[in-house]
Amino acid sequence: MADIAAQLIQEFNLKPFQVQNTMKLVDEGCTIPFIARYRKEQTGELNDQVLRELHERLVYLRNLESRREDVRRLIDEQGKLTPDISPALDKCRSMQEIEDIYRPFKPKRRTRASVAREKGLEELAGILFAQNIKSGEISDVAGKFVDAAKGVNNVDEALAGAMDIIAEEVSDDAANRKTIRDLFYRHGMLVSKALKQEDSVYRMYYDFREPVARVAKHRILAVNRGEKEEFLKVSIEVPEELVLASLKARTIKRDSSITTEYVERAVSDSYKRLIAPSIEKEVRNELTESAGEQAMRVFAENLRNLLMQPPVKGRVVLGLDPAYRTGCKIAVVNDTGKVMATTVIYPTPPQNKTEEAEKTMLHLVEKYGVDIVSIGNGTASKESEIFVANSLKKISRKVCYMVVSEAGASVYSASKLGADEFPEFDVSLRSAVSIARRLQDPLAELVKIDPKAIGVGQYQHDMNQRKLSDTLGGVVEDCVNSVGIDLNTASPSLLSYVSGINSAVAKNIVEYRDEIGHFKSRKELKKVKKLGDKAFEQCAGFLRIHDGKNVLDDTSVHPESYGAAEKLLGIMGYTLDDVKNRKMGDLPKEIERKGIASIAEAVGVGVPTLRDIISELLKPGRDPRDELPQPILLTDVLDIADLKPGKVLTGTVRNVADFGAFVDIGVHQDGLVHISEMADRFVKDPMEIVSVGDIVKVRVLSVDNTRKRISLSMKGI
Repeated sequence: MADIAAQLIQEFNLKPFQVQNTMKLVDEGCTIPFIARYRKEQTGELNDQVLRELHERLVYLRNLESRREDVRRLIDEQGKLTPDISPALDKCRSMQEIEDIYRPFKPKRRTRASVAREKGLEELAGILFAQNIKSGEISDVAGKFVDAAKGVNNVDEALAGAMDIIAEEVSDDAANRKTIRDLFYRHGMLVSKALKQEDSVYRMYYDFREPVARVAKHRILAVNRGEKEEFLKVSIEVPEELVLASLKARTIKRDSSITTEYVERAVSDSYKRLIAPSIEKEVRNELTESAGEQAMRVFAENLRNLLMQPPVKGRVVLGLDPAYRTGCKIAVVNDTGKVMATTVIYPTPPQNKTEEAEKTMLHLVEKYGVDIVSIGNGTASKESEIFVANSLKKISRKVCYMVVSEAGASVYSASKLGADEFPEFDVSLRSAVSIARRLQDPLAELVKIDPKAIGVGQYQHDMNQRKLSDTLGGVVEDCVNSVGIDLNTASPSLLSYVSGINSAVAKNIVEYRDEIGHFKSRKELKKVKKLGDKAFEQCAGFLRIHDGKNVLDDTSVHPESYGAAEKLLGIMGYTLDDVKNRKMGDLPKEIERKGIASIAEAVGVGVPTLRDIISELLKPGRDPRDELPQPILLTDVLDIADLKPGKVLTGTVRNVADFGAFVDIGVHQDGLVHISEMADRFVKDPMEIVSVGDIVKVRVLSVDNTRKRISLSMKGI
């Protein structure tokens, strides 16, 4: 344990207390959001992202230690744990190094070498490999091992079997494999060739080669998918003579021997038949894993920014799920998200019942006081947008519309959750509700959908799905807890992401809420079935009660700090009523004048916790998303045909990838700002410049109407 802590301290460049306390808190069952928000003194104010990386690395190192001891035990049980092996295991810093050491002792399927050993040729292999015989005939050496009864009929068969044994031993040598793996990384070329000549999205990889050491991670995932879909043949090419020279330098003795020739042949066979295919597979797996981790980071950051989009509060929204033959589904939801009306209209081909559809939609807009129309961006979106824009011009008051991503809406609508929430609606009407609500509160609605289906990643189906789910689940958890959840309105889906609450407890909270009407204080949570003291500690600070008995219940001040908050108010001459009525004067300056450290000591908390308490007392009920730029609302439609090179537009970043960003400029087809067009300087990572949800100005570079591709630039704007 001490070694793991020391390694984490070094790797993360942290102080010992930060790592040791974090490990202790994790082992006590504390969640990352809770540790990040309410244990700042213990962790030295580490944020949730660093804490997650630290926790992930801690799990890896503990698994590494467990595997190290397993391998030590397995080798020892074979009676082969030599004084050299144990220290070598202790020095291993990766799973691969441990597996390399275990390789010679690992039970194998029947191989050419194992067959040769069964024939009694291991001794001959040792004689050949020693390279000590300076003169004589090789037949005299190998002839002693010819034994027809054992299946060795002549000298050539004896030598062939011995060389098979040498080849396997060379392949199983951990140092040899490490050396060759390094050569693959330093001198290898990732190569892809076309298996088909038909046009495809993989055309740029039909004759592609790039050094392994420099290949872009998104290209690794691209060629992998092309290989999987049988468009490409992918390999790693390494100069064979370079690798063999290195391998022979480690195995061939300088002094000539009559056995050296056979060792050289065995070494060549070992590399070509055993080592090269194995190392190539390992290196490609490692490249894929590294590329997958980068893609997960991109996906996670995009998801974080999408979930933290500012809600459009206090507006009545009409959600429209576009379609052709089956019609456009409509759902009107009021400012609290309650469904007021649903219907289906047919303004698109083949029905083209535009007048009837317009009459129906405008009736709903007027009847329910609709402020915004939220249009899904799927099939028939452009036709629906034109219809909506033209219809809204006939209303005297201003009603806007916005095209929103409907990624995952169909997943939600066909899920058990969707059926439980709206059993009376068919699948398509549930999608319309989701499209409306995700404009009102993206976080509350999108948590109902598997994060992988939200559509802000790249190559997500090619990644380690379990790790991807864990990573994205952590992002959702962090977002939900950083915003805070209304205990009296939150859905079970939203509650299940709150620190310390699982899906079963979330359902119990809703059931209890249905019984009592609504929660009046956080303390009532303790009456919920299966919500014990530990769960209460972990979740209470992230749950809000608006207009409750205690205004602190509408802040992120944890109940364990209520006494400190009240003591602070008393010292500074304020009351809880002042907090509720937002009559706190200039509390931060007053505290700074008196000395924040001395006041922290007086109220019995650390300075970081005191600063958080002060912030919450100033703005009870605060939603951090409200401080972000609001989404762009439209009143008129723009067509791709209207785009000309040089035209400057304002758009919303919908997705960020390693190679650039996709921007919605209101023409149904997102445009691409390539990484080279993001700034007047070199950009290594697009996320240095933009994030999902950012409002940006772009200039049109080119438009390909046939392929529906729009190239944009952010340079010089």
